[in-house]
Amino acid sequence: MFISSKAIEFIKSFEGYSPQAYLCPAGYKTIGYGHLLREGELLEEVTQTDALELLHQDIAVAEGAVSRLTKVTLRQNQFDMLVSFVFNLGSAAYQRSSLRAKVNRNEHNLVPQEFRRWVYANGKIMPGLVKRRNLEAEIYQAG
Repeated sequence: MFISSKAIEFIKSFEGYSPQAYLCPAGYKTIGYGHLLREGELLEEVTQTDALELLHQDIAVAEGAVSRLTKVTLRQNQFDMLVSFVFNLGSAAYQRSSLRAKVNRNEHNLVPQEFRRWVYANGKIMPGLVKRRNLEAEIYQAG
C-alpha cells in the first residue's frame, strides 16, 4: 500500500517548507519538509525540488514501517494517517505505541484517542501537534 497524494499534501501542510536548516520544537536539526538531518548529513540549505525529493524518500521509509509493523488490513485513510504519524514521530515511536497495539487488535474505534496522546515536544503540549493529531484521528476514522 502507498500513501495517497492527498495525505502527502497533508504532511506538507503541517511540516511547511524551510530552505534553511533549523531546530524543530523537539530540538532536532531539520530542513525542507520536516526532513530530520541525520549524523553526517551536512545540508544547510535545500531547494524546494530537493526538499520534495527528501520528503518522498522519508515517506517511503514511513510507508515501509507502517506496512511492516501493522498486521491488519487498513483502509487508505487509515494507512495515510499512520504514515503521517510515523513520518512525524518515527517508526520506533509507532512500534512501541499503544496506538499500534490497538490498530493490530482491530480496535479502530479506540485509535483516535491514541493519536491525540502524541502532542508533546520536550515535555510541552504543542498547539500544532494538537491540531495535527486531531485531524489525523478524524481522517483515520473517516470513510
